[in-house]
Amino acid sequence: MTVTNDARWKPNVTVAGIAEQAGRFLLIEERTADGLLLNQPAGHLEDGESLIDAVCREVLEETACRFTPEALIGVYQWREPARGRTFMRFSFAGSVGAPNPELTLDAGIERALWMTRDEIAAAARRFRSPWVLVSIDDYLARRRMPLDMIRTIRP
Repeated sequence: MTVTNDARWKPNVTVAGIAEQAGRFLLIEERTADGLLLNQPAGHLEDGESLIDAVCREVLEETACRFTPEALIGVYQWREPARGRTFMRFSFAGSVGAPNPELTLDAGIERALWMTRDEIAAAARRFRSPWVLVSIDDYLARRRMPLDMIRTIRP
């Protein structure tokens, strides 16, 4: 394990929304430098934003659906081998409404789609990160932390 004492180092904080309907999970197909990949609707926490606000914004931007978070599924840490960046991901379980046809998806997002756990597992080579299936399996294992465990302290 490599440990750094670089004061400039900081992990990338990301959020993801896990929504399930009738045994299918909401995913997005996203154009990346590595090709067309699968992910949950997810993205980076923005300056001054709470984790809850971030996941609601990211799901809306990437699927055109409003997301209502219900629980925190897990907090995941991963060091990306290719680029050496560290990510901290907060995955939330929640529900989504119907897509708003007036909204445009974020640049790079090809489409939102619903897939079963088995279909997702079969597409593992197309995952944006290892968290895609881990988050779903944690959701299916009923891992839940109440949202009031997350507290945002603002000045």
